[in-house]
Amino acid sequence: MNKNILAPAVQEYINNHLNGDVFTIAMAKSPFPEVSSKELANQIAAKQKSVKKLPTWYQQELIYYPALLSIEQCSSESTAAYKSGLTIGESLIDLTGGFGVDSLFFARKLKSVTHCELYPELSEIASHNAQVLKQANMTFLALDGIAYLQENKITFDNIYVDPARRSSIGKVFMLKDCTPNVVEHLDLLMSKSKRIIIKTAPLLDLSAGLKELKNVSEIHIVSVKNECKELLWLVENEPSEQVKIVCTTLNEQEKSFIFFKGEEDTAAEIPEMDLQEYLYEPDTALLKGGAFNLIASRYGLQKLHSQTQLYTSSKVISDFPGRRFKINGLLAPADLKKEKDLRGNVIARNYRDKAEQLVKKYKIKPDQHRFLIFTQSKKQGYLVIDAHIEEHY
Repeated sequence: MNKNILAPAVQEYINNHLNGDVFTIAMAKSPFPEVSSKELANQIAAKQKSVKKLPTWYQQELIYYPALLSIEQCSSESTAAYKSGLTIGESLIDLTGGFGVDSLFFARKLKSVTHCELYPELSEIASHNAQVLKQANMTFLALDGIAYLQENKITFDNIYVDPARRSSIGKVFMLKDCTPNVVEHLDLLMSKSKRIIIKTAPLLDLSAGLKELKNVSEIHIVSVKNECKELLWLVENEPSEQVKIVCTTLNEQEKSFIFFKGEEDTAAEIPEMDLQEYLYEPDTALLKGGAFNLIASRYGLQKLHSQTQLYTSSKVISDFPGRRFKINGLLAPADLKKEKDLRGNVIARNYRDKAEQLVKKYKIKPDQHRFLIFTQSKKQGYLVIDAHIEEHY
């Protein structure tokens, strides 16, 4: 950690160049002997990335930013705040502390938080920023969190861990292939805490994760603006009778859809119906949860097609986690080429072509409110729904 970066003149330079080109800055000669051009460029790029993702850090003076990759990989403030609501008791140890976003939000909720980070410089940066942000109930340890638990007779109310996928692992992965290996060390973690909170990438299959872990009480599927950001696995000391699955959307308004594993298996099959006044598109968090029939039965919706996760209703459902469209009418795919100056945002669901192909094929120009939804129904086959959006993600 180069503390010369915190000098007033350097900080002023960084703030004055937040709209500058970081590549040009990195290649130019640094105006400061103790701070390289590469360091200046990194501070500027990392701060630029933090505008919306980490507004608390961005707005605070004298924040020291780590390598840009750490900013890209860390939690956003909205997801960190959500995780803090999953804790119990008064204490927590973060075994994979990183830049410290999650740890700081845990510290806002709990009496004490211990932040473990293998890389000494990153640990020092997180510690410095916590002091600047006046979060005094945090302890920073530059060490292996698993080893720390093994070597000390200390316990915590919560253990938080964010295992990293190895770069050699493809899209399909298992928890045992990540670092730290929470499957291998699960008994240790359970002996050291009342609750374990495990964050994983959304690519992890829910059934596969449940097979690897034990005593899972809840799985939280968290999305922001229809992008599934993370899975959060809550592991308790005692087995749970049922696993609760919580699909949460963190947008302007937080919405959740809650059900228990196995509930979808016993849910009644939803009949396919003709298009009604409104069309509902579930958020990606709900799609990851897989409760396709439960969604319909809970909200009183009908399906267009058994293989299409689009729903229809004659009613406005304000708490639905997803998008709501008002139907203008139907278009036949064969008639689209006759349309002149065709405009609309294209969605393709269970259709023979992808959205990008359809835009080119029919020369469709973008529109702020109008949507052309290419899909199919059992009764009408392939069709195009002309609609305008009433409720965004």
